[in-house]
Amino acid sequence: MIIVTTDFIPGYEIKELKGFVRGSTVQSKHIGRDIMAGLKNLVGGEITDYTNMMDQARQQAIGRMIEHGESKGADAVIAVRLETSSISSSASEIMAYGTAVTLNPSPSN
Repeated sequence: MIIVTTDFIPGYEIKELKGFVRGSTVQSKHIGRDIMAGLKNLVGGEITDYTNMMDQARQQAIGRMIEHGESKGADAVIAVRLETSSISSSASEIMAYGTAVTLNPSPSN
């Protein structure tokens, strides 16, 4: 599965639009992470536990988007975007979405 943020993929032409696909996950804070984050706020710097948590959440959302695209028979997802929104003071949703397509090699290749 090819995943791109552009509306096209060099070397390919879009054969068929399969439609909108998406994947999401909701991540909540963890008491242990919150304690460490509070300490980090006193001295400054990156809160690596949260960075890692959000990275894993993005990967999970992208994986679910890919599964949605595969269920539609897509070869690729174009125009991919990621969004994060606050669900509550202790939880965030991460959503990946785009347009599922099938591809043909470009005639010039």
